[in-house]
Amino acid sequence: MTTPQQPASTSDEPWPVRVVSQKIGAWIGKLGWIWVDGQVAQITRRPGTNTVFLTLRDPSADLSLTVTTNRDVVDLGAPNLTDGARIVVHARPEFYAARGSLSLRADEIRQVGLGELLARLEQVKKLLAAEGLFDRARKRRLPFLPARVGLVTGRASAAERDVLTNARRRWPTVDFRVINVAVQGPSAVPQIIDALAVLDRDETIDVIVLARGGGSTEDLLPFSDEALCRAVFACRTPVVSAVGHETDVPLVDFVADVRASTPTDAAKRIVPDLNDELRLIGQAKQRLDRALRGLLDREQHRLDLIRSRPSIARPLTMVDSRAAEVSALRDRASRNLSHRLDRAGAELGHTLARLRTLSPSATLQRGYAIVQREDGAVVRAPGAVSAKDQLRIRLADGELAATVNE
Repeated sequence: MTTPQQPASTSDEPWPVRVVSQKIGAWIGKLGWIWVDGQVAQITRRPGTNTVFLTLRDPSADLSLTVTTNRDVVDLGAPNLTDGARIVVHARPEFYAARGSLSLRADEIRQVGLGELLARLEQVKKLLAAEGLFDRARKRRLPFLPARVGLVTGRASAAERDVLTNARRRWPTVDFRVINVAVQGPSAVPQIIDALAVLDRDETIDVIVLARGGGSTEDLLPFSDEALCRAVFACRTPVVSAVGHETDVPLVDFVADVRASTPTDAAKRIVPDLNDELRLIGQAKQRLDRALRGLLDREQHRLDLIRSRPSIARPLTMVDSRAAEVSALRDRASRNLSHRLDRAGAELGHTLARLRTLSPSATLQRGYAIVQREDGAVVRAPGAVSAKDQLRIRLADGELAATVNE
């Protein structure tokens, strides 16, 4: 495909609308015949004419183009064409200058078969896996008991009923915020992406559930869309994928934090079972009671062993035996002290008797006297005094003063 050359004019003068429209039409006309892939959003067959109008939508973007073709082209290439079908058209872009609109004129239409769809899905799967969107390390655990659950599903669908009924059966007070969207067809992907964004911004939402019932591979195509997979990957809130039956594995299952095989299985995963939790609490209480009783029994046994010891069972026995020993020691000490006192008293009496016998006072009592000079010296011989010396004579009952004559 060649790129049209830029206009040669560099004038700053404004161009008339018709000139701009003509130049756009000329530029688009240079594109030639091209193959375009898309999803049929609407088919219009006008009675009495062979012209068929198709609205071809990009599955991953909010963008569509009108395709004009002949009834024979449709009947030949896609005889059973319905809304939501994936097709490839060989068309030439046309720009209608009068209305300023772009459309495609097709001369060949091919309905994309299941094999081709699966091959494209496999390519998208490899691309997303290479970018790390399927990495298990980034998957988040669901909260044990979410305060509020966001549910994206079809309006009045069996999937919505299964999720709500089973979740409330398990935990009656669980709160849901439900957003109903199209779950198949050309508008499914944009609506699901918008619903995800709304729930992800809601701070009260703890987990988001994407739920849809079973269907054909073509019906589940929106949940393998690349844009939807990237939107799920970008969510800050954990996402549970519950699309189709257990055998259905759309690409969003690989990106979501948790894959539920069915909407009923999703209800079991997002909230605990109240009866099971009450049973677990009862079992835990019983284990706690048994453990506490076992602890009390062991401590009681220890106390019984301690109390059975002689020192604890008969504590006065030790006191009585020690009291007897103390009493015996005291008696022996008393006798020993008395004996020593008696012996010391006898020895003191003998010593006192000897002392009395040897005492000068006893000698004086027998009639003797002690003669002393004035300086107190004892006179033992007559030559120790001279005439007229003053003497003091000490008797048993007093003293006498005397003077030496000769």
